[in-house]
Amino acid sequence: MEVILKQDINNLGYTNDIVSVKDGYARNYLIPNRLAIIANPTNRKVLEELKKQQSFKEEKVKNEALAISKALEGLQLKIAVKAGTSGKIFGSVNSVMIANAIKEAKNIEIDRKRIHINEDAVKELGNYNASIKLHKEVQFDVAFEVFAE
Repeated sequence: MEVILKQDINNLGYTNDIVSVKDGYARNYLIPNRLAIIANPTNRKVLEELKKQQSFKEEKVKNEALAISKALEGLQLKIAVKAGTSGKIFGSVNSVMIANAIKEAKNIEIDRKRIHINEDAVKELGNYNASIKLHKEVQFDVAFEVFAE
């Protein structure tokens, strides 16, 4: 019997996959627990329409991420921090500071969780890089300079 999975199931398949299973497994476990539905022609058409809509939405999100990456390409951020005379800063530079600097420079808001600083901790003045992952296929680097106020 062929069924359409509604959830990811280990050793069987992923959501919206059409898989072939034994009749008893489908009737007694998958369908009653709402883990799958029968893959009849109507449900297959619904699945195809759902996949089209999801691909359209994903393409739109990817294009927005590409547009943001083009806008931020070649951007050199400057982050002012309080520092001692030896070049050590008080505290450290984090992703929130980078997100705020991008918002000030280009008026583009980026979630701080998508920003990853390549070094372990930025605790001194100097030049550094941060990676920004906007989409699973769109990732770019932003250079930033940390200087004393």
